[in-house]
Amino acid sequence: MAEDKSSGAKPAAKKEKQEKPPAPEDKPFQECIQQHFLPDLEKALKDEGLNDIELSFVEQPLRVFGSVDSDDYWHVKGIWQAGRQFNIAFVQEDIKGPKLWYWADKGGQPSTIEQFMGDERKISVDLMVLYTLQRLNAQKWLTRN
Repeated sequence: MAEDKSSGAKPAAKKEKQEKPPAPEDKPFQECIQQHFLPDLEKALKDEGLNDIELSFVEQPLRVFGSVDSDDYWHVKGIWQAGRQFNIAFVQEDIKGPKLWYWADKGGQPSTIEQFMGDERKISVDLMVLYTLQRLNAQKWLTRN
């Protein structure tokens, strides 16, 4: 027996486009940092052999020798090897906004603030992880010459 094909009902040719979840960079600032940047950075640092790294996301003033700025900024802070530390300070609650970098060794107080990713037009979580690794490598904290 032949199947009845005369019903004319065709399955939907196009499924409704499912909405993509927002990119990590498009999520609210704190969510982006806590759910994406910190885990990705921790994995990358552990892949580089920093197994004792402790990362935190805190709001605090700049902790740099001689700084008189008492405003609070969000910081991603990494501490390991009994006193090495780096800080990425976000001047605005936006990963695309200005960021500052400072670091210290042997438990000392940081004394230099540098711009972080200032020339980049398109900021992504992956790019922030890459720049963090580059800065730490420039200090010879990841690999030796």
